[in-house]
Amino acid sequence: MAIQWYPGHMHKARKEIEKVMPQVDLVIEVLDARIPYSSENPMVASLRGDKPCIKLLNKSDLADPEVTARWIEYLEQEQGVKASAITTLQASMVKKIPDLCRKLVPQRDKDDKDIRTMIMGIPNVGKSTIINTLAGRVIAKTGNEPAVTKTQQRINLRNGIVLSDTPGILWPKVDNEKSSYRLAVTGAIKDTAMDYADVAYFAAEYFLEAYPEYICERYKIDSMPREPIELLEEIGKRRGALRGGGRIDLHKASELLLHEFRSGKIGQLTLETPEMAAAEKVEVAKMLEEKEAEQQRKLEERKKKHSGKRH
Repeated sequence: MAIQWYPGHMHKARKEIEKVMPQVDLVIEVLDARIPYSSENPMVASLRGDKPCIKLLNKSDLADPEVTARWIEYLEQEQGVKASAITTLQASMVKKIPDLCRKLVPQRDKDDKDIRTMIMGIPNVGKSTIINTLAGRVIAKTGNEPAVTKTQQRINLRNGIVLSDTPGILWPKVDNEKSSYRLAVTGAIKDTAMDYADVAYFAAEYFLEAYPEYICERYKIDSMPREPIELLEEIGKRRGALRGGGRIDLHKASELLLHEFRSGKIGQLTLETPEMAAAEKVEVAKMLEEKEAEQQRKLEERKKKHSGKRH
């Protein structure tokens, strides 16, 4: 499932970000604490260059705290950014962000100049809620639907910080298939752009391996199924997701699993670890290299054909 979900406003937003970036002192990227690697937009690193960056791992109340701590350490060591776990359910956490900004750009603060920050993040990651909390009023539209913010706006927080908001941007193509699935599992991609059962199968497979005890507890299962399909059937059976003739309604069982994961009802679960991300980065780089080599080979063949050289 390679996802290509890049509405026109996202392409326009990238152009706008490129134009504004030279005037920005600091970049804030909001990540989903359950998928810090998959919710990280590779475009941000190339757009921000060497500007200081704060990575906020939002929805940390839904993520595995132990894995979140490992992610913070990994991001700070590997990427040289400041990383912090937050949840928009606790306004006090969000209100610490301006102090973080001042620490990272002390010179602007000393010169009594506003710190110009840009806040970025993929759709549905909680960016708008963070902005509204910081501003103390409703500025950005919020909603559970991805892609609510469509235009860029500047907000003066009147505390020495000016915030440039950007639309939630997904990159043109998610090269890592596993990341595509994780984005779908967390709801970063519109549910209409995916097959529920396919995405739930991916989630079930991971939960069986990483969090079997949480699954057993939530769905009152005595002996853990071995296969993802068995787990979905078991959930369907226990939750009455049945069709005529007592058959399991897989779509309904899949919906149940995904919605209960997203709301935290199963427990605090994280879908990827730093180790998984490091391994997948290598895999993706290799795959892209092979793809490029294949394209190059085809190009050479076409050139030979056109020049009349046959081998």
